[in-house]
Amino acid sequence: MTEQQTDTATPEAPQAPEAAETTDAQAAPEAPEAAEALVAARVPEAAAAAEAPGAVEVPEAAEAPAAAEVPEAAAATETAAVPDAPQPTDLPTAPLTDLPTAPPTPPRRTLRAVLRWTAAVVVFAGLGTGTALGITAMERTDVPGLATENDGRWAYPKLSPPALPAGAPRPFTEGNDGEVHHADLRKLLLPAPAGAKQDPKLNGGWAETEQYLAMYPKESATKLRQAIAESALRHVASRGWTAPDGTVARIHLLRFNSVAFAEEYKDDALQVGSPEEILPVGVEEGHKADADTGEISVPFLSVYAYDETEPFGAEQTRWAYVQAGDTLGVITLSRKGGVPVVPFQQTVALQTQLLG
Repeated sequence: MTEQQTDTATPEAPQAPEAAETTDAQAAPEAPEAAEALVAARVPEAAAAAEAPGAVEVPEAAEAPAAAEVPEAAAATETAAVPDAPQPTDLPTAPLTDLPTAPPTPPRRTLRAVLRWTAAVVVFAGLGTGTALGITAMERTDVPGLATENDGRWAYPKLSPPALPAGAPRPFTEGNDGEVHHADLRKLLLPAPAGAKQDPKLNGGWAETEQYLAMYPKESATKLRQAIAESALRHVASRGWTAPDGTVARIHLLRFNSVAFAEEYKDDALQVGSPEEILPVGVEEGHKADADTGEISVPFLSVYAYDETEPFGAEQTRWAYVQAGDTLGVITLSRKGGVPVVPFQQTVALQTQLLG
């Protein structure tokens, strides 16, 4: 029996179950059925122990005496203590990380934050769209950062040529070789700019000759009065205003019977462009201001512009003559401290266009 046990402890795994059954049967022939169950339960453990790498390191001599010294009573006791079924602790368990988990439910605080941010985005998107539409609908000069810097120009209303009598041609066109203005002369006057205070005596209607001559010194006015009586002057239309910056503007349109009379009055009476030119009242010396009107170009019209030479008195005067066929335009701007160049250029250019 000792030799059989020794053979059972050898590493030969396939013969281990049969040797174990034989040895247990000879050692306890009268053992109850529990002993057979114990043997059946222990055989796999022995096989596993034989296959494990650690079992090879145990010497055969050490295992033989231990098997011989096991009494039958001890075997029966061990058989009785073996449970019928494996304990729950012997069951394989899967790691917790491998178990499927349900998606976390977002807390209500997170949902409220998402809703608030979504509402904020919608509101800002609406404001941005409204702002973009508002800016695109504005004029460039009304947009901050894009507006043209104010250079002092006046805000004149939109201009359009006046209506003509039926069948009457416009001046400087085919069929009007005499360069005659058939439109109402009052409709050819430049309107006052926005914010200007209208002169009640020069309100855009017909004016007396003396109202026009008031812009010259008395001695010069006497000479001009005689020239007008000999030049067949037909009408005088005048308009005057005071701009918000204090500039006083006066425009007189003189219509003669023909182009020849108009040019004769300009050249012989006023002596425009000569050293003996008659100067407006209050002006002691003047000079041509070609730079002020150099960009004004209207076909068949001539522009003569002048500035009061410095040093001037309490106020400065700028004036211009516009020769337009049978009509002569006289424009004067006066202001304490000096007349701005831009409004002067603007006024002369617009009045010239209306006469052209």
